[in-house]
Parts: sequence; structure tokens; C-alpha cells
Amino acid sequence: MKSIYYWSPFFSDIATEKAVLNSIIAIKKYSKNQFRPYLINVFGEWDVHHEILKRYDIDIINFRLNNFFKKRKINGFLKSRVYQIKIFILGFFPLLKILKKNKPDFIIIHLVTSLPLFINFFFNLKTKFILRISGLPKLNILRNLYWKIVLDKINIITTPTVATKIYLKNLFPNLKISILKDPIIFNETLFVKQKKKEKNNFYISIGRLTKQKNFLFLIKTFKKIIDKNSKNKLYILGDGEQYKKLYNYIKLNNLENNIFLKGYKKNIYNYLYSSKAFILSSLWEDPGFVLVEAAYANIPIISSDCKNGPIEILNNGRNGYLFNSNNQDSLIHTINNFENSNVKEILKKKIYAKKMSKNFSIFRHYIKLKKILEYIK
Repeated sequence: MKSIYYWSPFFSDIATEKAVLNSIIAIKKYSKNQFRPYLINVFGEWDVHHEILKRYDIDIINFRLNNFFKKRKINGFLKSRVYQIKIFILGFFPLLKILKKNKPDFIIIHLVTSLPLFINFFFNLKTKFILRISGLPKLNILRNLYWKIVLDKINIITTPTVATKIYLKNLFPNLKISILKDPIIFNETLFVKQKKKEKNNFYISIGRLTKQKNFLFLIKTFKKIIDKNSKNKLYILGDGEQYKKLYNYIKLNNLENNIFLKGYKKNIYNYLYSSKAFILSSLWEDPGFVLVEAAYANIPIISSDCKNGPIEILNNGRNGYLFNSNNQDSLIHTINNFENSNVKEILKKKIYAKKMSKNFSIFRHYIKLKKILEYIK
């Protein structure tokens, strides 16, 4: 039985958590003892998922660095960078030690990848390294240079979309890159059927309240829509560092009766089922977890055409309604287009989107991951 270690330290609620957990569950569910996954718990960040870890009997490797991290979850760019530096320094010897001692066959690295990439480059290890790209990578000058050096010894890179594969292939033409869609759809834990509710007159958007999700743009656009029709409502689900900024704008512009910040919700489907449509306003996504979830739940989708996931997932508008990213007039026009669409047209887009979403099931993820693991020499 070949061992697979997962490295993915995280500082806040992000979609990558689901990707990692569902990937591990997929291996345990379908591999028939061909592979055995292990989850590295650096500073107790995975303790929040203890119920799932226990339910699926997931093997944990604890670094026991809890005392060096006062908080398990943080918000903000600077704070997250400080945590990344701490993980690099404090996690260096523990990670190197377990890789040398246990000699796992594979390690899949998702987040805070600088440390395992550094170790892989400077030490001659038998473990095969897989860099799992989750989200569109932001390559500044330093990171670009670092990757050009350390990726030389990486065994393979996986990306969730074709567009990201092409983007990385243009930057690093000699690297082995394969598409591996995220394991988003998992009926047992992710998608819980709810009783159908009467449709309400509100749109819904879901995600962390960060710059990436572009919620201030969405709220400002909806102010114009509400000015023309006060019956329109918008629900935003999620927490994050921009909460005060968004709340203050809503209050300052007397939008409290139309736009609602509902906070983080563990079960989003009660809200999705009652909504008119799901709106994704992000500046970038790759692929866009909630986009796939909304498609699987048969909810009409209105999305920005940002890089790199939405255009691909919505098949250039065949599976939903696309608007020009960060363009208020385009979003207003697209919402009007949706409102004026007939039932048959909306149903056709929902069916296409539903078919697309099944490509992100944990079973299909496992089949592709298995091929990648068997391919690596």
C-alpha cells in the first residue's frame, strides 16, 4: 500500500479545506487499499474538522506546534504572511524529519507551499512531490523567481482548470502539468437535500468577505438596481476582513431592508434553494467552489467572466449568464437579461450546468488522481 501525505496549513475558512478533506475521503472510499492517505496537522488547524476526521478514520500526523500560534484562524494579508513565515521556520525540521523517517511515496502540497518546495529542492528524498494548484496563482517577481528555481525538482503540478494549465505552461514550459478537478460534489457531507421552499425575491452571493470576491462592487451595483425597483433583495453569506466596510456602506446608503450580510453559514443550501439566482462577482476564481455547488443544486448562475474558472465552468455562457468582470453596466444588463429570460431558456442553462458540476465529484477526482499517481515514475 502506497502512502500519500497531504500538506495544507490554513489560517481561515477557505474552499481548499473541502478539497483536501474530500480528496482524502475519495482515496479511502475508492482505492481498495492501494493508497493510504495521511493529513499533516501543523498547528492544530485541522482540529476544527475533528468530527469528519473521526468519521472517516483519517490518519493524522501532528506537528504539535499549537503553542506557537495563538490563533487558529486569522484575517488579513499581512497577518497571513507572518503565519506563513512562522510555519516555514517552525515547521522546517518536523516536516524534514517525517519525510526522511517515514519515506512516504507521495506528498500533495496545497497551501504554504514554499516550505515543502524548499525541502524538496535541497534534500534528496525518495518521496514524489505533487504541487496542487488551488486558485489562480499570483506570481510576483520574487515568487516567480523562487518557483523557477524550486519547481525544477517537482514531479508534477496539477491545476483545476485548462486555463490555469495553459497559464503555467507558458511560464514554465518544461514542467509536467496535469488537470485535476477539485472534489467538490460529495453527497454525504457537502450536498444535503433540503425541502423545497417557496421562491423568495432575493439574489444570493456566497464567499469570504475579501477583495477577491468583490462584494463592494456587487453591493454598489445592487444599489442602482434597488433604486429602480425597491423589491429587489440581495443576501450575502460569509465572513471576512471587509465586513465593516460592507456593513458601513449598506448602512450609509439606507440599504438595510434590501441587502443583508448573513455571515458564515455551514449549510448554504437552505438559502440557495430559496433564491432567484446565485451571483458570483469575483475578480478571480479557480475554479469557484460555490459556482459548482450552485450548479449542482440547480440554481441559475450569474457570474463575472473573471480568470480562470467561471468562463470554463459556464462554457462561455451556455451554462449560465456571464457579465464583464467589475463592470456595473454589464452586471445590470445581465441581471435584466436573466429576469426577461423564459422558463425554457433558464431550464436549459441549469441542465447544462448540472451536467458540468458532476465533473467535480469525488469519484471522478479519485479516478484522475489515481492515474496521476500511477504515471509518476
